[in-house]
Amino acid sequence: MSASAIYSGPVFHKRARPRAHALRYRIFMLLLDLTELDDLFARLRWLRRGRVGLASFDTRDHGDHRGGDLRTYVAERLVEAGLEPGGPVRLLCMPRIFGYGFNPLSLYFCHGRDGRLNAILYEVRNTFGQDHGYMIAVPEEDGPLHQTAPKRFFVSPFMDMDLTYRFTVSPPSETIAVRVEVLDAGGVVLTAGFAGKRSPLTDAGLLSALVRHPLLSFGVVAAIHWEALKIFAKGVRLRPRPPAPAHLITHGEALRPGQ
Repeated sequence: MSASAIYSGPVFHKRARPRAHALRYRIFMLLLDLTELDDLFARLRWLRRGRVGLASFDTRDHGDHRGGDLRTYVAERLVEAGLEPGGPVRLLCMPRIFGYGFNPLSLYFCHGRDGRLNAILYEVRNTFGQDHGYMIAVPEEDGPLHQTAPKRFFVSPFMDMDLTYRFTVSPPSETIAVRVEVLDAGGVVLTAGFAGKRSPLTDAGLLSALVRHPLLSFGVVAAIHWEALKIFAKGVRLRPRPPAPAHLITHGEALRPGQ
């Protein structure tokens, strides 16, 4: 059975300080096993490789944006982090819709040669055309994964830089869940997440998802700017944008449950 799949469900953001603000809407994401890409493009009518269509996937949207083999890119990042490459790499992301795509957050689930999940690479993109990665090892434990990393990359003009990310992830199965808490010295500033239910990545499944979310990537970008206007109207001040990080990847660490 293919490891690639569709995950559909709600995205939520809840800001606690300095002004309360919340949003919730539904999206779908693709889980793409990078070893299956050739087969997927060969058998799927509604998913195209790097071409304009109802839905498409372009490797230039991810990694180093050169359009090369993403498995090689991820393997190099794993080696830099002192982790073992060589197993399956599965990318959770939104496809392009009618040639347009934007992924605020994509996740690479990186497995070792023994098949065990040994790291997650979080790929964060802002609306200024920049991106940054957070690589975090996965300990040998069951249940939801708890990880943390210092914020090193400017995302929202309403958020400070001296912040910490705390990730809670339930890896892909029949469901998937990703929760990101943004903390400062006083506690949680913002919580965001996605919870999806799995369905097969087939033409019928993809067409159904496209009918339910026909303007997926357009809607995400429109929602980002609309919610930004509402936050600004609540009196939250803008923060200046610093230079992009000097390094491509920031390394985080695993947390013990309850830590």
